[in-house]
Amino acid sequence: MNPQGDFHVYDTTLRDGAQQEGLNLSVADKLTIARRIDELGVGYIEGGWPGANPKDTEFFRRAQTELDLTHARLAAFGSTRRAGARAADDPLVAALRDSGAQTVTLVAKSHDRHVELALRTTLEENLAMVRDTVSHLRAEGRQVFVDAEHFFDGYRDNRGYALDVLRAAWESGAEVVALCDTNGGMLPPWVTEVVEDVMTVATETGGRVGMHAHNDTGCAVANSLAAVAAGATHVQGCLNGYGERTGNADLVTVVANLELKTGRQALPEGRLRDATRIAHAVAESTNVPPSSRQPYVGASAFAHKAGLHASAIKVDPDLYQHMDPAGVGNDMRLLVSDMAGRASIELKGRELGFDLSHDKELLTAITDRVKELEAAGMSFEAADASFELLLADLAGGGRPTYFEVESWRVITESGGAAVGVGPGAGTLEAVSEATVKLRAGGERHVVTGEGNGPVNALDQALRGAIGRAYPEVAKFDLIDYKVRILEAGHGTDAVTRVLIETADGETSWVTVGVGHNVVEASWAALTDAITFGLRRHRVG
Repeated sequence: MNPQGDFHVYDTTLRDGAQQEGLNLSVADKLTIARRIDELGVGYIEGGWPGANPKDTEFFRRAQTELDLTHARLAAFGSTRRAGARAADDPLVAALRDSGAQTVTLVAKSHDRHVELALRTTLEENLAMVRDTVSHLRAEGRQVFVDAEHFFDGYRDNRGYALDVLRAAWESGAEVVALCDTNGGMLPPWVTEVVEDVMTVATETGGRVGMHAHNDTGCAVANSLAAVAAGATHVQGCLNGYGERTGNADLVTVVANLELKTGRQALPEGRLRDATRIAHAVAESTNVPPSSRQPYVGASAFAHKAGLHASAIKVDPDLYQHMDPAGVGNDMRLLVSDMAGRASIELKGRELGFDLSHDKELLTAITDRVKELEAAGMSFEAADASFELLLADLAGGGRPTYFEVESWRVITESGGAAVGVGPGAGTLEAVSEATVKLRAGGERHVVTGEGNGPVNALDQALRGAIGRAYPEVAKFDLIDYKVRILEAGHGTDAVTRVLIETADGETSWVTVGVGHNVVEASWAALTDAITFGLRRHRVG
């Protein structure tokens, strides 16, 4: 393990990223995420602020025995000593010493107004706080980094003092000073100009310059790249761009741009190919859905919808892609929609195991059918399972028929008022009951299911009925459910589209249904989900 190479990649997901609104990580979550980030091959993982809150203190205590990092070094975050005190006597500095982390990152004020208004001390005392704390921790055998908070704003207001703070840190033994765009207001040309100036001081002291960017202007990644181009050799960020307000620089995007576009080796060889898997695994742990439009690792990063794109990709995938998705562990996807031409349908069919290249009439018929269904409200671009069933029907010898529905019905009743805020509103929940009659496996089945809503009740009844003939259905679980109201001007009588995601413990698939009400649309998506699952399990 050599995190102190020519270039530092420093992850702060567990500290700065955890400040994102709605993101609340347990100690177990943080340990799991740290292991995932280590798999990516970063040099440093900032675990939190020991001594400042019990959760972070507990994380560092458990990390000493439960966290066996392969690539990264764990860093503890904290602040310089209090004004008027000694670093050796400051309890928060002691917590950094006791954390077990061999690397400590100190936040230091570099904006003169913050020193006087927030710390309520003098500019000279702030410099003494930096010198004393860095020197003390270095004497205790720690590697020390300093985050120069509000540096860019401070540089604009008082360049001389902002540079004095950096000089004090480096001369006292700090290996890195990261320039923080704490308010996120910088643009790349401004970053370039400032970092180039800072590099003259770094050269004098032998210090290393880092960049810590926030995304308030949408330029966190671009600002990070600008800093590196100007001489910075340490870059900080968060997985998936987590962080307060609009987030921090997305570390995967920064690293991918550095390696794939500029040729700078930022991670160990081959680690970038795991980026998509790791980014999505971290998203699962944070319970924040991954953004489909996230560069490099998003589900839509290499998705193609327009027919013109698909026609070109059929000849050469590179014509409409800036790189091979495999380089970051992602895949190219062809989206089937009313914008699709025959090339899109042919390529998507090939992806799903249907060779349509030798039957132009069939390909045209399928394309026309897709456009017809999309005009009626269907959407196949997120529902590959339903599209595969359509191809099976039109090009694969027929859609499999595992069951024949005789009838279904669902009833919802409540013994009290609905939840609400008006006079007389109660809290009693409604209960739904569904009855499904169908034939499967040569027998007639009538099953009733109960649920906390009509769709849940239908799902229970349908799987219960089919499960008598096909036990494999017991493995299927509805894991996601989305409703979209189409033609909203019709009010409650509008056409409704439902997307359902189903899993079998190994993989998942998405089906779509459209109807004049949410229950009808849900029923169509549910029956597709069961049919596709049985087909995938090679039943019948």
